[in-house]
Amino acid sequence: MIEFWHWWVLAVVLGAVETVAPGAAFLWLGAAAALVGLALLAWPEMVWQIQFMIFGVLAIGAVVGARLIYRRSPAPDPALHLNRRAEQYLGTLHTLETPIVNGRGRAIVGDSHWTVEGPDLPAGTTVRVIGIDGIALRVEKAEPPVAAP
Repeated sequence: MIEFWHWWVLAVVLGAVETVAPGAAFLWLGAAAALVGLALLAWPEMVWQIQFMIFGVLAIGAVVGARLIYRRSPAPDPALHLNRRAEQYLGTLHTLETPIVNGRGRAIVGDSHWTVEGPDLPAGTTVRVIGIDGIALRVEKAEPPVAAP
């Protein structure tokens, strides 16, 4: 005879499997098992066939519902710029650390210094990153950001 705590143990086991094989599928199956355990606690005379039917319906519904939610709000891919760090700076504004002379200079980008290429400009000029050329950022002169009143 299946008792409510059997379903809760299955929920914990599925949660543990989720930690080893992440992907959120086992998490939702575990939630379905926990809900069946809760239902069995409320109605202890429920036969095992009904329990498995409820588990199947909840599991399918939870997985399909989760897929719809995840599809609607995709998380940004953290590996999008992996090994292509410069691409994250496209369109951003930075200050020249050294003047651009003969097409090359240096700019402060975040907490580091980058080689920049662009028209000759004095140090302290605000520039916008418009492209990447190897390890150098291609820049153009940009209007400094306007401070809020």
